[in-house]
Amino acid sequence: MVLDNPLVVETAARYGVTSAQLCMRSCLQPDLLSLPKTANLARIANNAEVGFEISATDMDALKAAEHVHDYGDSSFFPVFGGKL
Repeated sequence: MVLDNPLVVETAARYGVTSAQLCMRSCLQPDLLSLPKTANLARIANNAEVGFEISATDMDALKAAEHVHDYGDSSFFPVFGGKL
């Protein structure tokens, strides 16, 4: 899972944020839409705390990270299954 990826975990720690926040910010920064899914109110509030900026060097490192190959139950969706 991407949230457990060592690069993501290490980079998030440097910014003092969670892996989920880093992933969302890495989508928002280049004007992509991030759609986190949770029913947990604490996570919803935490997910909204993305008012930081990822450096260009860190963005390049994240873009170059190995892609996730197994999305578990969601792998059958075209976007996750590599069919788009």
